[in-house]
Amino acid sequence: MLKANPSSPVQSDDFIRLVHGGGGSFSKRLLEEVFLPAFRNPALDALNDSAIVEVPAGPLAYTTDSFVVDPLFFPGGDIGRLAVCGTVNDLAVVGARPVALTAGFILEEGLALDDLKRVIRSMKTAADEAGVRIVAGDTKVVQRGKGDGIFISTSGIGVFEAGRRPVSGSGAKAGDAVVLSGPVGRHGLAVLLSRENLGLRNPPESDVAPLNGLVAALLEAVPGIHAMRDATRGGLGVVLNEIAAQSGVGIEIDETAVPVPENVRGACELLGFDPLYVANEGVLVAFAEAGRAEALAGVMRRTPSGAGAAIIGRVLEGQAGRVVLRTAIGSRRILDWISGEQLPRIC
Repeated sequence: MLKANPSSPVQSDDFIRLVHGGGGSFSKRLLEEVFLPAFRNPALDALNDSAIVEVPAGPLAYTTDSFVVDPLFFPGGDIGRLAVCGTVNDLAVVGARPVALTAGFILEEGLALDDLKRVIRSMKTAADEAGVRIVAGDTKVVQRGKGDGIFISTSGIGVFEAGRRPVSGSGAKAGDAVVLSGPVGRHGLAVLLSRENLGLRNPPESDVAPLNGLVAALLEAVPGIHAMRDATRGGLGVVLNEIAAQSGVGIEIDETAVPVPENVRGACELLGFDPLYVANEGVLVAFAEAGRAEALAGVMRRTPSGAGAAIIGRVLEGQAGRVVLRTAIGSRRILDWISGEQLPRIC
């Protein structure tokens, strides 16, 4: 978050300045005093233009993402934790084991150095949780008013264990069960309520967490997962539509089976949001044969991120690309693609 420095923000060592992005001694100090101590590992310490990472022979998973959340710090997380977990999870849900990340930082002149250090510490903690290294990065500084404190862009690479094939969003099959790893709606509302300072009692905390441990347990215990996706921007509703379209199937969801925390439900009713379209950062949806659904949910429930797992629906023959919600009163309605964005700047 940007802070005013009434004395002399241009000269203070407590704030990011344009010279920090100039490639000279100030850039060197930023690298040596902030980034290297947090992320130190052999691949990064070499300080080459590209990190050299040893990986087993075979297919690789590679992903990239950018994070522009407002505010930078919110209940349950911050932009740094979000950047690491978001990239780790994108690798995990295709069945890959994340091994290394890179991170690019756009810093605004006037950013408090303490805030940057807090974000870096959070990234380090999240990377340690996920068992990955941050092996390369870049930093640029823009003029005051030309950025928004910190923007982070991350890329990640993952490998597939011997004999394990990638999991695609196009693999859902008629008759499959739909299994959700936990309650929906917490991340998006945590960010929004913090941003707008609405002062609600018992506000939700973000669920932002690395899911690669949960996914590894699933793939080990329940072979034959057909499709998997983490429910981030657009929430569960959009992810189900993506998979229905990719797989050429219909999906029916039972509204009463979808876990929605009471504080999320209450906030959504107050603000006019649908919790099925609110972003999550620690929830995935998996598709497997109906006979394996209970085993799938059981494995999820034995992990911290999957304690609230539930079987929420099934895949239908035909009706390609259509998602139907069976409501609490027994009626059915189309769960369509959301038009626009309910909650901007949440990731």
